[in-house]
Amino acid sequence: MFNRRQSILKLVSAAAVIASPALRAQTLKTSRKVTLGQSVPLTGAADQIGLAYLNGAKIYFDALNANNGVGGYSIAVKALDDGYDPAKAAANAKKLISEGVDALFGFAGTASCDAAYAVAKSSGTLFFAPFAASDTLHDPALVNVFHVRPALADEAYKVARHCATLNQERIAVFAEDDAMGRAGLAAVNQALVDLKRPPLVASALSPINSDKVDAAVAQIVKAQPQAIILASLFNSSAAFIRKMRQAGFGGQFLAFSVVGIDPLFSALGKEIGGIVISQVVPSPRSTVMPLIKEYLAVLNQTDQAPSYESVEGYVAARCFAEGVRLSIAGGGKPDRVGLQKAFNSMTDYDVGGFRVNLRAKKYESVRAIDLVSITPDGKIVR
Repeated sequence: MFNRRQSILKLVSAAAVIASPALRAQTLKTSRKVTLGQSVPLTGAADQIGLAYLNGAKIYFDALNANNGVGGYSIAVKALDDGYDPAKAAANAKKLISEGVDALFGFAGTASCDAAYAVAKSSGTLFFAPFAASDTLHDPALVNVFHVRPALADEAYKVARHCATLNQERIAVFAEDDAMGRAGLAAVNQALVDLKRPPLVASALSPINSDKVDAAVAQIVKAQPQAIILASLFNSSAAFIRKMRQAGFGGQFLAFSVVGIDPLFSALGKEIGGIVISQVVPSPRSTVMPLIKEYLAVLNQTDQAPSYESVEGYVAARCFAEGVRLSIAGGGKPDRVGLQKAFNSMTDYDVGGFRVNLRAKKYESVRAIDLVSITPDGKIVR
């Protein structure tokens, strides 16, 4: 496992372009440009996740631009910090749209994505590859929203089905008291209904990004669950796991991918052993997969460390670039109409051995989700 915060913070400011010196020297040979607007938490509760996602996307775009872009078009990213604050994300979306970006890309956080999409909706601006968006943004009726990652519903279904396989019927949910936590809780409840499993024996909400979890621990311990599903970021998750174990809980912990697997390891250390975490992209250490070989070859030209969130940013950038390519095929151009048509056609795009459906329906993306655990020494096991 890696300390992403140390390796990434020295590389990026709120709007920095990340690339090796060799790549920077060659970047932007083209005269035509597609500009993306991105708002992510570069500071605050989810900064490690936001920084890694941003950097993963930018290393792909920088390498692409160094090779003359896509059909003569370069792809640039204007990145702003929202500090994991939905109001700031909405303000950033408004600013970026007013500056004429061609699409909003890679916004992060459930509430932040909802707030930013409310701004994008009125103008019809494309909203591409949000990270941890609410399931309402997966509604097929939203014709300008395109997803790389599966929905929370898909992850909840995969985790709940795993519990069913192990005959774990007494399930509880620990969630942060924010849009993401409540959405995760709702997704688990619905998955249990769809799987015809018993309802939750308990659920508890805690303050965001806080170690004040005593009330939640007391509430869930009373219910004597066999398994607890976490819909929370790494700081709250680590505090809850520790205190549940101190209270005598010996059952299974399972977490949504938004927890941040590397920062969770940093927070828990050897105590992370046995925790199951869903992941929506391939492991950054799966070197047999062409996608990861390609990703690592580009990453190794920087001093960044590999991570799941960085891989997801890379995949999102690669998918967007494919949309640009498709939109200019046959003489078209990557404007809003051309990109929207191209993205609508990408229902089974092979990204180096990893398949993406930008218009997936509910539970169609379950197959793309892995459940992994981490050994006390930091090794990831599927």
